[in-house]
Amino acid sequence: MDGSTDCSPQRAAAESLLLAKLIPNRSRELDCKSGCETWGVAFSPDGSYFAWSQGHNIVKLIPWPLEDHKISYKSTHHFKADGRAKGQCGEKIIDCGQTVWGLSFGTSPSENGNKSSENQHKCTLQCSGTILATGLTNGEIKLWKVPTAHLLFKLKGHQSVVRCFAFISNENFMLISASRDTTLRVWDLKQDGKLLHILKGHNQWIYCCAVTPNSSMLCSVGGGKTVLLWSMVSYTVIRKLEGHGGDVVSCEFSPNGALLATASYDTHVIVWDPDTGESLMKLRHCSTFAALDVDDGFSTGFVRAVSFSQEGLNVTSVADDGLLRIWSLDLQRPIYVAPLANGLCCTFSPHGSVLATGTRDGHVKFWIVSRVLPTLQHICRNALRRVMTTHQVMLLPVPKKIKQFLVYKKF
Repeated sequence: MDGSTDCSPQRAAAESLLLAKLIPNRSRELDCKSGCETWGVAFSPDGSYFAWSQGHNIVKLIPWPLEDHKISYKSTHHFKADGRAKGQCGEKIIDCGQTVWGLSFGTSPSENGNKSSENQHKCTLQCSGTILATGLTNGEIKLWKVPTAHLLFKLKGHQSVVRCFAFISNENFMLISASRDTTLRVWDLKQDGKLLHILKGHNQWIYCCAVTPNSSMLCSVGGGKTVLLWSMVSYTVIRKLEGHGGDVVSCEFSPNGALLATASYDTHVIVWDPDTGESLMKLRHCSTFAALDVDDGFSTGFVRAVSFSQEGLNVTSVADDGLLRIWSLDLQRPIYVAPLANGLCCTFSPHGSVLATGTRDGHVKFWIVSRVLPTLQHICRNALRRVMTTHQVMLLPVPKKIKQFLVYKKF
């Protein structure tokens, strides 16, 4: 199933995909200067806020959805009070004091319907609800209350850029941070960010980390073609995935946890079975797209970011060739291709109908994504794979073809 390529994709009309733009409220001359990049974009878990690292130390916390999707949005824009969800505040400007490289929302267990225990009392008072984590150039992590943008506390220990986060919000409330100092760190947010573990396994920069929906497994990716899978019980490496030919810079698990997508400077996105370590498919980004009339100064297909759709049927990738692609895993080819110069990151809204992308000039674009109506078979597979590993599925007394479908050998 390897070797899929997008050399002749059917290109979607960009105008029909583009929903809105966020433009920094600053001089356009600053867009070309170092530090202006949007390295992170994120939606809150309930979909009521959007966070945007617009460069020059600033993060914008914005009520979602935007008031008007038909015009470009600037930071001076005001929201209609009657257009906000209950309890929703207006836009907040957060000055982090350093360039922001990592950005992520997390929600405490009490907000997820779990009863707080006595040892969670302090967390309930201080950091219950939704928080925003920001990773900075100097290795510092700052946690902010949403929606007030109040600084909760700072986490110190990393010796270099903090690039990515993963939250665990089951009966625990923990934050995992990934840094260029080659380590991952596990922080207990119930104890004001007490450092629990330092995970060492990389020997070069760590670019990204992600955790499965059931919080049982962690993936971390970095330089030297490295993809590591960690147990979140023992905090040890389960396996190393081999297959990329360059630095691996992005990773994400599918919503049911049965698939893992990784993106690399080798111009490939690989979709894996994290339970077995098997490569299920390779999605290759071509290095030239003259047929698409794209000329943005790039001659490589270095992939910067990857993200699963909410149904788990599509994967979106952003690459240095100036294109945004939405891939069908069933067809193993792009079903949408649109120009996106200088793209650095991408993420889907919780409801899956909007894709946000950040760029090197500090801008954000939102794209309408037609949601795929899943088949009954896919719904059943999703439900099963949320609670069963590949090994457990293979032990089921069902026909071989059904097993192949359930373990994504057949889509």
